Amino acid sequence: MIQYKHLTLIFFCLTSLLLCNSAKAQFGTDSLPNVVLIYTDDLGYGDLSFSGGKIPTPNIDRLFEQGLSFSQAYSTAATCTPSRYSLLTGEYAWRAKGRGVAPGNASALIKSGRQTLASIFREAGYRTAVIGKWHLGLGGEKGPDWNGVITPGPLDIGFDEAFLIPATGDRVPTVFVKDNRVLELDPNDPIAVSYGKKIGDWPTGKENPELLTTKYSHGHDQTIVNGISRIGYMTGGKAALWRDEDISDRLVEESKKFISASKDQPFFLYFSTHDIHVPRIAHERYQGKSGFGPRGDVIVQLDEAVGMLLEHLEKEGKLSNSIVIFSSDNGPVWDDGYVDQAFELIGDHDAAGGLRGGKYSAFEAGTRVPFAVFGRGIPEGKTQDAIFSQIDLLSSFASALNQKVDSKSATDSEDHHQVLFGKTDEGRDGLVQEAIRGVLSYVSADGFKYIPPSEGEAIVPWGPKIETGFTKKPQLYSLMDKKESINLSDKMPKKRDELARKLQTVIDKK
Repeated sequence: MIQYKHLTLIFFCLTSLLLCNSAKAQFGTDSLPNVVLIYTDDLGYGDLSFSGGKIPTPNIDRLFEQGLSFSQAYSTAATCTPSRYSLLTGEYAWRAKGRGVAPGNASALIKSGRQTLASIFREAGYRTAVIGKWHLGLGGEKGPDWNGVITPGPLDIGFDEAFLIPATGDRVPTVFVKDNRVLELDPNDPIAVSYGKKIGDWPTGKENPELLTTKYSHGHDQTIVNGISRIGYMTGGKAALWRDEDISDRLVEESKKFISASKDQPFFLYFSTHDIHVPRIAHERYQGKSGFGPRGDVIVQLDEAVGMLLEHLEKEGKLSNSIVIFSSDNGPVWDDGYVDQAFELIGDHDAAGGLRGGKYSAFEAGTRVPFAVFGRGIPEGKTQDAIFSQIDLLSSFASALNQKVDSKSATDSEDHHQVLFGKTDEGRDGLVQEAIRGVLSYVSADGFKYIPPSEGEAIVPWGPKIETGFTKKPQLYSLMDKKESINLSDKMPKKRDELARKLQTVIDKK
């Protein structure tokens, strides 16, 4: 006689098979495609040679030239934490407080069990992994336990595996987290972290500038690790400390291991690079290679990392059955806390691609980012001109994989998988951009942008020398004017008021 638990198992398997077959029907073949999401850091709309940049990026260019290139794709915010939060959850980060740029010891911003882009894939039968920069907090209300089990974290929101830079390279602790523990930590040398007062006796950039191999320009003057002073104080964990020069290679190697271990099961890899965030410390083999200083060198390193991933997918026989998405979390920044001659050596390289502003800004260069989709079933060499928001990846893949979206949590994600896969150019009616200080703007599908009146400095105040876009007057721009140089607010009051209402409607959405 068949026991109840066996009947339950049979029912589960049959249900999974039906869901899988339905998802396969969406993709049009007998097998689900692997999906690799390459999410870079601080890469501008014009940083690729494909888009006119002067630094060669042949491997990334391949994704744009042989895939679907988006001319108007957006991250949701002009800074990293809120962009990453929205990408994974399908909810605008500004809907709740505490989702700005997270300190290195922040507690988990995405709560255990919440539906995410990763859980959508896992429910569809995929193996899932996040490898690289996290910067979404870890641990409970008191933050992560660096010397024990770190939970909640990625494993609690849909990822099967995790290999993390906990926050950013310029924040302590400068250690890797594998799944839910600090990698290679000596229990006799416990880690302590503080973002308030100094702890321990490790030297700092402010007190010991003679020990620095990379000088800081503003902020970034606290604990020194590997000759670089960081944001925050730490002590302990010496055996676990990374060497900045090796970060890119390590993330690629971990990604290759995950890909190789995925045999008959489809996989979703969220490859979140550290490049080209500060501190811009390329491996020795790339230093000086670009001719544009450290910022250019890490762009070359990023391109090589993408090339190595593509090569490994091909070697494993998986490239032809994979979809690769490439994008960035926000726009470009030059002096972001370290003296690396990003301004002085930029030459005629236009990182913003002719757009106004940059990271932190309400202007277009803050959130309009490179975006390409490449691989199985994707049109080759086509440009997608529909506006597309990264927040829609969750609902779009849910639709393609026949998964149900939790509309109570993914409140802002829309299904635009036909746009994502190049089947149509009819997409969103509009989208919201978030700059620093919580300033929200609205971009409409008919090519206009509204920035509401706001208080605040015209230039980012702590050193990056980037226009914020803040003014006490309402602003309306035609996006055919890439420099957003002519404010049409007074000349087109009906359009201004229309977009102001649309922005308020999104803000008021429950």
